[in-house]
Amino acid sequence: MNQYDNPEFFDAYAQMSRSQFGLEGAGEWYQMEPIFPELKGRAVLDLGCGYGWHCKYAADHGAASVLGIDQSERMIEEAKRRNAAENIEYRICGIREFAYPAETYDLVVSNLVLHYIEDLQEVYRLVHKTLKPGGTFLFNIEHPTFTAGVNQQFSADGTWPVTDYYYPGERTTDFLGHAVKKYHHTLTQILNGLLQTGFVIESVEEAMPPLEWRDQMPEEMRRPMMLLVQARKVAG
Repeated sequence: MNQYDNPEFFDAYAQMSRSQFGLEGAGEWYQMEPIFPELKGRAVLDLGCGYGWHCKYAADHGAASVLGIDQSERMIEEAKRRNAAENIEYRICGIREFAYPAETYDLVVSNLVLHYIEDLQEVYRLVHKTLKPGGTFLFNIEHPTFTAGVNQQFSADGTWPVTDYYYPGERTTDFLGHAVKKYHHTLTQILNGLLQTGFVIESVEEAMPPLEWRDQMPEEMRRPMMLLVQARKVAG
């Protein structure tokens, strides 16, 4: 069973700020919103759409069509309940199972999903295939220094231990009181993989809390948790 279809895990996820307040409850949103491309009249694909916050944002900003896919039935149900619109379709489908029709989308977006994927290069190839020439791939992935941390926790002395950084692969960590399997990828793999696939990297942001949150979240200024990347498929 998908972890997000576990009722206890899903209920715990529902208590997070980003679950309750949407994009405004996500600390990285103030950095992610400015690197969204023009959406008016565009076709958008959201890989691992979750509650559908980014789908609704695209629809509200003029996207012609939006498809949100997620392998969690509970997530799709919640997306339909919270973020429905006439130009949005939600579909239960895993990232690796999607058909990726050639040159169909102007934007592919993925938020906090790719660290669950072992073979990033395969996803890059599929996204490149399904984007129209000049299309944008915008994603947010857990930062390599976060995924290489020991159980993604600060140590007892308050330091953030990073180990086995150059050994990519499976990691098991405690998230919301449950053991969750993720995959560590180095920065070289994340960025060079895009270049090797034929993308041009246009923006890289290491997420940090907005200024007004920093007094309440001092530990989040000590190491990056997320990496935001905007890449473009070369036209012609």
